[in-house]
Amino acid sequence: MKFAPETSTVKQALSAHAVIGLVAGALLYLVCLTGTVVVFYEEWQRVEQPAAPEMEQIAPAAVQRAVESVMASEAGKPPTTHLYVHMPVADLPRTTITTDSQAVHVDSDGRIVEPEENAWAEFLLALHYRLNLPSLIGITIVGALGAMIFALALSGVIAHPRIFRDAFRLRARQSGGVALADWHNRMSVWTLPFTLAIALTGAMIGLASLAAYGIGLRYYGGDAEAAYAPIFGEEGTPDPAPRPAPNVAKALEYMQAHYPGVEITYVTLHDPGTAGQHIQVLGEHPQRLIFGEYYEFGPAGDFEKTAGLADGDLGQQAAASTYNLHFGNYGGLPVKIAYVIFGFALTAICATGTYIWLGKRRRRGLSEPRLMAAWDAVVWGTPLMLAMAFLARLAIGNAAPLEAIFWIGSLAILVGNVALAERLPGRKILLWLLGIGSAAGLILAV
Repeated sequence: MKFAPETSTVKQALSAHAVIGLVAGALLYLVCLTGTVVVFYEEWQRVEQPAAPEMEQIAPAAVQRAVESVMASEAGKPPTTHLYVHMPVADLPRTTITTDSQAVHVDSDGRIVEPEENAWAEFLLALHYRLNLPSLIGITIVGALGAMIFALALSGVIAHPRIFRDAFRLRARQSGGVALADWHNRMSVWTLPFTLAIALTGAMIGLASLAAYGIGLRYYGGDAEAAYAPIFGEEGTPDPAPRPAPNVAKALEYMQAHYPGVEITYVTLHDPGTAGQHIQVLGEHPQRLIFGEYYEFGPAGDFEKTAGLADGDLGQQAAASTYNLHFGNYGGLPVKIAYVIFGFALTAICATGTYIWLGKRRRRGLSEPRLMAAWDAVVWGTPLMLAMAFLARLAIGNAAPLEAIFWIGSLAILVGNVALAERLPGRKILLWLLGIGSAAGLILAV
């Protein structure tokens, strides 16, 4: 005797399964889209604050004056654990000093000019890097998504044995989702090396934080930074006794004399103004994929050692290369443009993959207009809310609540598009709004 399954129960289970798939697809899409846009992280900062002082270089004595001025301005505040000096580089020719409580631009003479205001760029980076969630949770989720993209890319190639042979075959006039599937498969082939590199490095960066947390908890009394010390160098022994500002100028002069081919990108003061302070200079090596080498100096500006990122163990050099390879911070503007093109292709692959999946369900008799409307809200509502957040930053200023605008707006679009799925052409409306918002942002930015 056979028993027919409860039709409503099966449909509900299938719908729940589909919703879970949409959530995973939405996160993949969001990470790919924001990763593409954040390639121009430095350029976004210049758009946000075009009047900030710019310079090709700054003298060591001017950096010293700027550091001392910023440290003096923090009198009465809780001691800062780190002070960062962003040195002028080609992509961002500005000198900016950041502490635990403030960030300011300085001019070429080392004078404080104005606060740094790059809320949009920081919001965008945090959205890609950790989904605006608490650091460890967010970056772990993003790392897992990177591993998922890597697995999807490999499994997609294995599942389509003709995919390379048909790399340039497009059946653009075919119906039934064939044309969309062809575009999806072709873009997957054309971007495969890029996708694998981005996914693998993203997984490494994200999941490394979880690994460091576990190692720190198990072996270093909960100090995750200690787990990174063998790769990136140690923090040093704290000593809170007050001391004058360290001799940054001497350290920079040493770099100019002994490492003239190294481009200095950052100077970091650890525990500045204390007896435990020391100086760390980050220098970028031309023709190398590593993000740089750390040069360690004592508080008097005397050179001590390097961390070994440029000439240490192979694993150490590989770890230092993942960041530039992932974010496209090498090779200048041509590489950035290539990353944007491939990044948008990867974003389109994520979008079309879910459209293909929903189309196959519809052809099997599982017509779900609300699920399709939900995916339309993700694909077109996400860039729309990025544009709205950018407009809010330009209109309101650095204090604009960008995270709230983006997430609440995205949720409102999702709920509204699903609720009105069978009444209004939600996709067309979102496309019009996206076009208007993007045009407005471009006009205001220029």
